[in-house]
Formats: sequence, structure tokens, C-alpha cells
Amino acid sequence: MIFTKIVPRVSETDGVGHINNVFVPIWFEAGRREIFRIFSPKLDFINWKLALVKVTVEYVDQLYLAEDVDVKTGIEKVGTSSFTIKEEIHQTNRICAKGQAIYVNYNFRDKKSEPISNEIRNRLESIKFVED
Repeated sequence: MIFTKIVPRVSETDGVGHINNVFVPIWFEAGRREIFRIFSPKLDFINWKLALVKVTVEYVDQLYLAEDVDVKTGIEKVGTSSFTIKEEIHQTNRICAKGQAIYVNYNFRDKKSEPISNEIRNRLESIKFVED
């Protein structure tokens, strides 16, 4: 599992005093950075191999400016050419958001999906999501 710390910014806070919901998917994406490196080690778009095909977010509790946020990211399932990421955001020992993202291993030049290699599959499976 991957753990990413987020320090909330004033600009992410809305008029009612909590972190605006639009930032939760952005924070989830920050937690996926090391997964992106598995497919594109230099994070360069010349060799980018991932297409995002689905994102779900469930807002469970409010997030606030005053405390850091922990993003938990792990692999839930690996298919032939796609994989599912499970994500959670925690603040002050509370789960505040949970979600999933599905990516396809994609060849942008040929405009088609490609099978995930055994090497990449093994690396993805080594970062399984672990429930508390």
C-alpha cells in the first residue's frame, strides 16, 4: 500500500469552512504517483501508458484545513489490460472519502489497449490495498 501525506491549503477551503469536494479527486491522484512510475518511470508523457476510464468518489465526512490528510492507495484488482485502484482519505483518524480509479494500459500511438506485462502485474500486485 502507498501512503501519501497532503497538507491542506487555504485555497482548497470553501466558504463553509471545509475542504471543497473538487480537491478530493486531485488528492487521490497525488496518491497514485508511484503507480504511474511503474508504467512510466520518468513520469514523461512521451512514454505515457495509462488511460483513466472510471473514477468514483464517496464523501464520508468533512475535511478541514487545520490537520494534515493521509491518502491510502492500493491495488484492488489487476485484469488483462486494466487495473483497479482503491483509495481512502483519512484525517484525524476518520475516514473522510473513499473511491476507486480504473486505468487501462493504453498505447496512445496505436489507440488501443495492451496487455499488462507480467513484470508490471507483479509490481502492481505487490501494492495491494490493505483494510485497517
